[in-house]
Amino acid sequence: MQTGRTEGYGGARRKLVIVAGPTASGKSALALALASRLAGTVMNADAMQCYRELRILTARPSFADEVAVPHALYGVRAAVEPANAAWWRTAALAEMATAGMPILCGGTGMYLAALLQGIAAVPAFDMVVRAEARALVAEIGAPALHARLMAVDPETAGKLFETDSQRIARAWEVWRGTGHGLAYWQTRPTEKLTGWDTRMILLDPPRPDLKTAIETRFAAMLELGAIEEVKDLLSLGLNPALPLLRAHGVPELGAFLRGETTLAAAAAAAKLVTFQYTKRQSTWFRHQALVDKSALHIIHARIEGSAQFSESFMDELVNFIIDHG
Repeated sequence: MQTGRTEGYGGARRKLVIVAGPTASGKSALALALASRLAGTVMNADAMQCYRELRILTARPSFADEVAVPHALYGVRAAVEPANAAWWRTAALAEMATAGMPILCGGTGMYLAALLQGIAAVPAFDMVVRAEARALVAEIGAPALHARLMAVDPETAGKLFETDSQRIARAWEVWRGTGHGLAYWQTRPTEKLTGWDTRMILLDPPRPDLKTAIETRFAAMLELGAIEEVKDLLSLGLNPALPLLRAHGVPELGAFLRGETTLAAAAAAAKLVTFQYTKRQSTWFRHQALVDKSALHIIHARIEGSAQFSESFMDELVNFIIDHG
């Protein structure tokens, strides 16, 4: 039964830790180390790691890591069940209520914002509209649909990258289904997270370090069986508009499996789109005030692994988490 206190750490509210940052910055290794020190539960806040079909290509924690400390919300949905911020917020709150100190780990800023700031209560609408939006993305492409969205809902469109097909389709379906743009609904009252003393650790490593890490990690993924993993996923004959079918590496390795490109070219393309995505992630986190400055600790380095965690380094982070607020 939740008491509203974290035994042994004092304070009137339970502690919530967020380890955020771009892909390949070392979030999982740091979250694992913190969970070991604080008797915590590592909770997934990455949109693609929610799905069970791609453990390797989405860099989900290893089986050994999941045994070492409790983990939650990893691999809990099938690819045919698209995850979204509203579902994740509900699932995260349920896990947080019973878990050891929750340590949210991920780079999907939209999920973290939904948890902390609440989420727009968009009215239900005919699901035919959703199918229409997905079909339009496939037919004319994300940039063209973004242009259409700009004409009818410039406030929302102005906040989206013209290549972000998933969010553009979502914005289009909301406008078509409700008669108001997503930006309108986002101004409606929301239920912000209360009752938690939140601390956020943001990894913001130098760009060259991230680029090297992405290249090294993708090579390791290939050795671990990423190609077979993608082959198994594609053999399911799923709708290509599903989020997991657009995960970094899936379209590129799919092209290789169909004989449309070489493995070297596919790997280069996958690494490039991943690196470009980290730029958007880093920009987003730098400009979003998810927590007060006093509750934010920024690390301007990439976390290589547990060997990097000196006693003084871990003590500094633990003190930041438990001694503030």
